[in-house]
Parts: sequence; C-alpha cells; structure tokens
Amino acid sequence: MYLTKEEEKILSGEKGEMLARFMKLLVKIGERFKAEKLIPITSVQIAGISYKNIGDPGLEFLEEIAKENVKTKVVSFMNPAGMDFELWEELGISKEFAEKQFRIIKALKKLGVIASATCTPYLAGMLPRFKEHIAWSESSAVIFANSVLGARTNREGAFTALASALIGKTPYYGLHLEENRKANFKVKVECKISNEAEFSALAYFVCKYFKKGIPLFSGINASVDELKLLGASLASYGAFALYHVENITPEAYMQDEIEDKINVCENDLKYAKKEMENEIQPEIIALGCPHASIKEIKQILSLIKNKKLKIPVWIFTSRIVKKLVEESLENEILEKNNIKILADTCPVVMPLKEIGIKSVATNSGKMRFYLLNQGIKVYFDNINKIFEKFSER
Repeated sequence: MYLTKEEEKILSGEKGEMLARFMKLLVKIGERFKAEKLIPITSVQIAGISYKNIGDPGLEFLEEIAKENVKTKVVSFMNPAGMDFELWEELGISKEFAEKQFRIIKALKKLGVIASATCTPYLAGMLPRFKEHIAWSESSAVIFANSVLGARTNREGAFTALASALIGKTPYYGLHLEENRKANFKVKVECKISNEAEFSALAYFVCKYFKKGIPLFSGINASVDELKLLGASLASYGAFALYHVENITPEAYMQDEIEDKINVCENDLKYAKKEMENEIQPEIIALGCPHASIKEIKQILSLIKNKKLKIPVWIFTSRIVKKLVEESLENEILEKNNIKILADTCPVVMPLKEIGIKSVATNSGKMRFYLLNQGIKVYFDNINKIFEKFSER
C-alpha cells in the first residue's frame, strides 16, 4: 500500500509511539482489503463507548491513550453511552457504573472527541456532503450516511474509527470506491408501506433472503425518518451498509441492469410483521432507536396528548435535539403520561436488566433485534398501535 512521506514518518514512530500503533492498524486493514492508499476524511463517529459494552478493559485502554499527547485530526462524535449524562440517578444507574462511564467520556474528550453521544450525528450537526469520505462506525449511522446522504464510509470498528480520528485518514477500499456502490439485487415492493414499523418489517423480510449486499428498492415512498428506520433494520438483521431507493436516494439512478430480484407483496409484509410480534406486557415504551428527530418527538407528543398511558414512555434522542425541543414542550403532557426525554444513551447500550427493566414496547426493528439478543422481552408495533394498546380506556 502506498504511503506518503508524512504517513511513513507516523508509521515509523517519528510522531510518537501511540500514533504509530494506530497507523499500523490502518495499514494492516488497508493491506488486508488491498487498499492502494489512505485517503483524507472529514469526520468520524466512534462506537463502543458504553461502559456496559467495553467494561474495565475498554476504559483502561482509552485512559492509556488519553495520557499521550495525541488529538483527533477531524471532527469526531461519540456513539450513545450507557446512560443519560444528567438523569442517570433518576434512571436507577448505579454510582459505580456512572463514575466509570464518565471516565470513558473524559478520556475521549481529552483526545478531542466531541461529547455528542448519538447514533444520529447527522441530526446533531455533523452532516457530511454527497461523496464526502468519512469513517463512521455505528451501523445505523453508517447505512444512513451511505444511502440517504451519499457520503462514503465503510462500517468501521470502534478501534479503526478511533485510529481514523487520530490520523485523519482511512484506507481506500470498500464503499469508498465508486464501483463497489452499485446495487446487486432489486426489491420490488408491490404493497403500500403504511407506517414506520412496516419499514422495519420490510427490512426484516428482505434479510430472510439476503444477509448482505446492496439492495435497490422500488415502489416505496419514504420520509427521512422512515429511511432511517429501514436502514437501521437492514443493518441489524443483515450486514448491510448501503441501499438505494428509486426516485429518492441520491445514487439510485447510477445502477446497472440487475438480474437478482425479490418481490414483496402485502402477505409477505404481514408474514414479517407476524414473526416480529410478541404478545407481552412491557414495563416501558421505548422510542427513538435510532435517536429521534425533532419531527418524531413532536409526532409522539401529539399522539399522546389526549391519552393516559398505563406505562412510562422513554424517548431517546441526542442532547442537541433535546435542547431544541425543550422550550416548546408542554410539560403537562410529559407529567400526565410519565414521559422522559432522554439524551446521550439508548436501550441497546444501557444496563436495562440492572435497573430492573426486563420488557419493552417499541416501534424500532433495530431495538427489537438487539434487546431480544440481550434477553429482554419486546413488544413490537407502530406508535399508534402501541399507544392504543397501552393507554387507559
């Protein structure tokens, strides 16, 4: 792999042992995937920062790096942490967990990472342009950036994303290359997708037949928030990092003739939805996975306004989005229905069992996937159905 003179200096240790370690990682990845060179990037999103996920070894590793005189070279955001930075006590998070989570945040901030802990950095101020090269790691953020924004990123691991943040570059392979971004199978949707949960069900059905690749969807009309949910489920139930939608996403027009096809009819969607259902009595309603937009939060509060829910509602979003909506919130609606708007975290990376939550209702296919794998029971449906089922008559 070709390296510039400056890159060779970093690799040889002239810029310090720590940067040499991260450069070696990027070079090994590049050589593994036959990258011809490293390319500059404009932003990084780093996953794997929840203490629940990385534990003491991850904490100690980040603190070791933070002791060195190294800083991020590009704008870098964090993925959701294991708790809300302000409401952690109210949620029942232990002091020990909180202290260690804050140490992780402190170490990352010392490296220059912005403490905007979100899986939707594009809603929080880090919005890459079409064809801009980035290095993001959270699965739903990666597929949104590639598909909806037309930016270029591979699905980075936590360490490779951190390496790219400190070096300012990433290996030139995979989805950074134009020739690797074309669809290789087509999904013709022959039925109406009526609500947000059905976009997750559509992804679930597709993943029954294809576990990876690049799909081209036709026959659907979707909002940005619905595209977000579709991509999040494709990245959860399969190993997808890019999809296209005819007449919607920016690279859909660039596709060649595709032979491999799948048709999705109304019965297929019903089948997928039925498989995703689980009749349980949840302890909370959890919404915002990926993190909710302002529009989604407004929609949720509008639907709740005239209802009295039986169980608490937790809405997850980024800190900046929460602040933007706080001034216009009708607090009586929040108090009446025991609603919390939470930032910095999500149920997927929170220690739910440790704080006594063993069952959840959600409209997110992604949240359903990860919580079931963690032994949490999940009731899955669209927001309207959830509020109707769990409100007092």
